[in-house]
Amino acid sequence: MRKLLTGSLLVVGLCAAATPAAARDQIRIVGSSTVFPFATAVAEQFGRAGKFKTPIVESTGSGGGIKLFCAGVGVEHPDITNSSRRLKQSEMDTCKQNGVKDIVEIKIGFDGIVLANSKQSKPFGLTKEQIFRALAKQVPVDGKLVANPYKAWSDIDPSLPKLKIEVLGPPPTSGTRDAFLELAMEGGAKAVPMLAELEKSDKDKFVEIAHSLREDGAYVEAGENDNLIVQKLEANPKALGIFGYSFLDQNADKLQAAKVGGVEPTFDEIASGKYGISRSLYVYLKKAHVGVVPGLKEYVGEFTSARAAGPEGYLADKGLIPLPDAERKQSESVASSLTPLSSLDDVAAKK
Repeated sequence: MRKLLTGSLLVVGLCAAATPAAARDQIRIVGSSTVFPFATAVAEQFGRAGKFKTPIVESTGSGGGIKLFCAGVGVEHPDITNSSRRLKQSEMDTCKQNGVKDIVEIKIGFDGIVLANSKQSKPFGLTKEQIFRALAKQVPVDGKLVANPYKAWSDIDPSLPKLKIEVLGPPPTSGTRDAFLELAMEGGAKAVPMLAELEKSDKDKFVEIAHSLREDGAYVEAGENDNLIVQKLEANPKALGIFGYSFLDQNADKLQAAKVGGVEPTFDEIASGKYGISRSLYVYLKKAHVGVVPGLKEYVGEFTSARAAGPEGYLADKGLIPLPDAERKQSESVASSLTPLSSLDDVAAKK
């Protein structure tokens, strides 16, 4: 009897391992605060269709979501993570080590990262170099790297406002911050001749300098909730905030965006690539959960459909910049076939 019981428990355990999410009939999604409103809109539309339960969507930040996603396969782990940046090599390695091997990467659209302030103040016009000089922990002065000495924007350039440098932005776990560091801060550092030369001789040192933000109060971490940054800008008209274009679009009656390099972050300028701080947005799906958690394939199919992510889709109304039609159809094809990244090299190859 004891042997029979032991054998039965073993069979149950193996069945549970073979069906990692059998105890759950509702999709669980984590990740980017930028993608959150888009994922939520799709989830609501998906749930209203009545065939599947409305997915649960959590805003954890891109880094936080990927960490949860890569922790393993099974009912206790999410099925999908949204990200406002591409997976990093180290994250792919972590996924693989934890048994998350077949990951489907789906690009859903574009977003611009904006610097905005309250309409109670005058709008800003900045270059990437000025952004770097305002926010970098160390900057070149007289040929030497020194602790950032700039207190006011006008200290950087007399044409800028005589206002204290105070920028509210996302924390290290945010994909928005990762993209801002890569696109704005690195771009600004490259405009400084001394640092442009450093990039050629010591790339790692260059990146370290470009990615190190001030810790003296000029840059203020305001959490993963971009809506909170919007609220703080309303309360403090002298400050600037960093967040995704969709939040600017939703709060156009209260906020105004800074031009960067003379280009305003509008829907058309981001879509055309003229606005210099823009990025792709992604959905990552765990293929091991497909066929076990109901509706996964159908959910990503809805997300990439023309009615959702197309130029006239309901996500455009919420601020998503659509992919070009050919690229969107490619994403739609990946969502349909659920073709996983075949190797870690795919991440670099698709850049």
